[in-house]
Amino acid sequence: MNTWRPTILWMAAALVVIVLVPLSTGEYGIEIGFRLLLYIVLGEAWNLMAGYGGLVSLGTASSVGIGAYVLVGMLNHISPSLPLALTASAVAAAILAAIVSPAVFRLRGLYFTVGTLALGEALRLFMINFNYFGGATGLFLRDDPPSPTGLYIYAAVVFALATIVISIYTRSRLSIALRAVRDDEAAAAQIGVRAFRVKLAAFTVASALMAVAGALQGLHLGTIEPYGTFGLQWSIDAVTIVVVGGMGQRAGAIVGAIVVVALAELLADYPELHVAINGLILIIVIRFAPAGLTGLAKRWWQYRKAAATPFAPAAGNAS
Repeated sequence: MNTWRPTILWMAAALVVIVLVPLSTGEYGIEIGFRLLLYIVLGEAWNLMAGYGGLVSLGTASSVGIGAYVLVGMLNHISPSLPLALTASAVAAAILAAIVSPAVFRLRGLYFTVGTLALGEALRLFMINFNYFGGATGLFLRDDPPSPTGLYIYAAVVFALATIVISIYTRSRLSIALRAVRDDEAAAAQIGVRAFRVKLAAFTVASALMAVAGALQGLHLGTIEPYGTFGLQWSIDAVTIVVVGGMGQRAGAIVGAIVVVALAELLADYPELHVAINGLILIIVIRFAPAGLTGLAKRWWQYRKAAATPFAPAAGNAS
């Protein structure tokens, strides 16, 4: 229980601040809070794959797109409840991840990254050329989406569920096996770790969470089209959030998402400058703080504790 107490405390504090503060700041705060929650979910999912499992994927857009298309398609044709449609989006993305995993898991390192990028691009081109899904025009939501406050509450629930799932995952035996596969897959296999199953579990869970985030974004816009829904920007944003916040750090996705969203709002009128500063921040973090801002904060805190702790006298010198 002691090892869980710090995690529970910061999770509860983050939940209170992220969920309640935007609700008290009006419609603009709700819009910013909604985007922040979605980015945290994307960051949590990508951190599970890359930070804990070493699966550096650029296929975030494929899961986001699948989630959005499944949700809008279901709401337009069979009108299920929204929780059921969100669940279907998650299941569809998990099934897709399970189908492609035997092929992409044969790839290692940079080849895996390029393979997942190619998957997202292939799905985007397929949606553009397949008229049943609206082709290049995309799909429009037939009914009005929920109010901004209602969407925000859904996003807050998804954020809470994602945080709980990832926290349980990273403190279970699966996390140990996942990190063993990340560090040395061959050595992990020799001690009995089934690498394919371990990576598949992380891949499908992460894909499902990303799909729910994409579904909520499609619901928020009321329209989806292949260029934006399967756009590479989703993959870039997920990588940026985790690298800035800290790969393999539990608070990394929250810290990174706050930085990314805040920077986007501050530089909303200067898109070219925004891209340049984003790139500069990534270079600085990768070069000087490879563990991200969260890792840097931990190092600083440990240094402060060490500096404040008096040295104990050696046993032989004690009077």
